[in-house]
Amino acid sequence: MMKHLLDFDGWSRSDLESILETAQMMDAVLERPVKKVPALQGMTVCTAFFENSTRTRLSFELAARRMSADVVTFAAGSSSLSKGESLRDTIETLKAMRVDAFIVRHPASGAAHQVAKFGGSVTLNAGDGCRAHPTQALLDAYTLFKEFGRLEGLNVAIVGDIRHSRVARSNAQLLKILGAKVTLCGPAPLLPKELAGMATLTTDPLEAVKNADAVMALRIQQERMSGGFLPSLNEYMLTYQVNEALLERAKEGAIVLHPGPMLRDLEISGSLADSGRSRIVQQVENGVSVRMAVLYHLLVGKR
Repeated sequence: MMKHLLDFDGWSRSDLESILETAQMMDAVLERPVKKVPALQGMTVCTAFFENSTRTRLSFELAARRMSADVVTFAAGSSSLSKGESLRDTIETLKAMRVDAFIVRHPASGAAHQVAKFGGSVTLNAGDGCRAHPTQALLDAYTLFKEFGRLEGLNVAIVGDIRHSRVARSNAQLLKILGAKVTLCGPAPLLPKELAGMATLTTDPLEAVKNADAVMALRIQQERMSGGFLPSLNEYMLTYQVNEALLERAKEGAIVLHPGPMLRDLEISGSLADSGRSRIVQQVENGVSVRMAVLYHLLVGKR
């Protein structure tokens, strides 16, 4: 078992499947009247978020507390970072307080690797720039597994701003390891060719969703764009919006996913997001179980 979860490099298929199996046990815990186990009692988990988050931060904090860990929340905006303190000095300060695990989100790609290097403790990447978001990919895979009873042989289409999406990269890496086929689709400027080794690339959404068991829509990340990637949002919407008409081209019974936050009626139609084919709420629910499972494997497994 790996010490950190920064991406899926070095992770075996059996280890990743073991996390998904543990998530099933955590599901059972969350169905109890008292939704808590003592697995991490006496341990301290620090959520260090240098970038805004709702679902990921709250999900991790709830997961840690469900397992009886003490949780320290680091808020970058009110910290000494505003006075010019470096990331290294910030992490070494937290390390001196005997933190057992760092859960890190940062706008810079590779920042989680630096935290693992400087902090010494177990480090979980909660999203670093455009590079990786491994627990989101794990909860997406778990959502697919619960829906279809398998991952081997599934076809998953991911449509949207692939270039700036750490979710797309992590899903392509993970699902390939677990035996699924991934197709990445978006406008040519938002479809980096270096991902061709992980997935099929296409600019045609109709081709992307053909034979798809699941279709994931991605948000247009305007905050990461310097301009020139899209002629207009309206043109993007007309071609690449995941809606009922596009889903009709997928397999019968295909489901819809979205990692959030959603821009309704831009990258996904609001009516489809709220339909019986949507598993967006289930993704959020599964996030707690999956993150409990990851914390268990990294913190309890190391014993």
